[in-house]
Amino acid sequence: MRHAAALKRAAGVVVSTVAVASTIGLLAPEVLGFFQNDEEELSRLEVALMACVQRAERDINAERFGYGAPTAEDCKAVVEVDRCGRPIYQSMELGNLKHARALACMQDILKELWPGPVSIEQRYRFYRHAKVLETVSREQEQRLLDADCAEELRGTIKPDVVLHADRHLLRAILVLDLKFPCPGDREPRWTKYGDKSPYDGFNQGQIYQDALGGKALMLSPKGIFD
Repeated sequence: MRHAAALKRAAGVVVSTVAVASTIGLLAPEVLGFFQNDEEELSRLEVALMACVQRAERDINAERFGYGAPTAEDCKAVVEVDRCGRPIYQSMELGNLKHARALACMQDILKELWPGPVSIEQRYRFYRHAKVLETVSREQEQRLLDADCAEELRGTIKPDVVLHADRHLLRAILVLDLKFPCPGDREPRWTKYGDKSPYDGFNQGQIYQDALGGKALMLSPKGIFD
C-alpha cells in the first residue's frame, strides 16, 4: 500500500497507519473538503508529516548532543558571526539543520499523499496594500541574499511549504511553516515583524494567509498550531 510505504519512509521505522482525528482538518476545514471529506486520507498525510518533523528533531539533537537536548544556555550560545557582523546563535543553526532534514523527508511524502501541486521554500514578494504577490526566482533570491546587509530581503516572505489546490501557484489552500523551538519545551510561535518591515504589527502566519489565501499552520515536534 503506497500510503504505508510513505509513512515508513517518513519516520524510518514502521509507523501505524490507523487514522486518528486530524488536527489539520479541525484547524483548516477547507483542506478536509479538498480531500472530499476523507479524514482518514488527511490523517495519513498529517501523521507522515509529523513523523518527518519529530525525527528531524531527534536526529539533529542526537548528532549534536548525543541523544540529549539543548539547554537554554546551549540555545543562546553564539556559534559564529555572519558576513554582516550579526551573531548566529546555536538555536538558529539547529533550526536550519532541522528544517533541511524535515523538508527533505516531507517532499517525498507530499509527492505521494498530497493530490495537488506543492511549493517548497518558495520566496515571494508581497505588496500588501496593493494585494499583489510575485514569485522570486532562485537566481533573484540569491542576488537578494548576497545583498542582505543592505536589507534587500525586506518585503519578501518565504513559507516552508505551500500546498495548492490547483495550478494557480500564487494561491494556497494550506501553508505550513516548520518551527523547532530551542529549548524544546518552549511553545512554537509565529515571528512578529518589526517596525522596519512593511508588515509591522503583523506576524508571519497573518501575512502568509493574507498573501496566499490559505490557512497557515505551524508544525513543530510538539504538534500542529495555528
